[in-house]
Amino acid sequence: MASMNVRKDDTVVVLSGKNKGKQGKVLETDPKAGKVIVQGVNIVTQHRKPNRKASKSDRGGITKKEAPIYACKVMRVCPKCSQPTRPASKILPDGEKVRVCKRCGAEI
Repeated sequence: MASMNVRKDDTVVVLSGKNKGKQGKVLETDPKAGKVIVQGVNIVTQHRKPNRKASKSDRGGITKKEAPIYACKVMRVCPKCSQPTRPASKILPDGEKVRVCKRCGAEI
């Protein structure tokens, strides 16, 4: 699988699907599967059974949590211009490689 354009703690916007237009912070990435978990996006309901062996406080019930979505359905949001952008790479004079916004040229 190709490398992903988003990393953990990036702010992204969803491009397609039922959550189109929503923004959130990337909580986890899975490059092998090409998926990311975004805060507040793709919320699913999970039914859990109580587990007496694990701990006394583990009660069953219905919980809501974020499910993974494909990384190709999200795009990084530039913190300076607040527009969705695909990050470009730029090599600084000291040899350090940084990500920059293709729209405004600011370092991401």
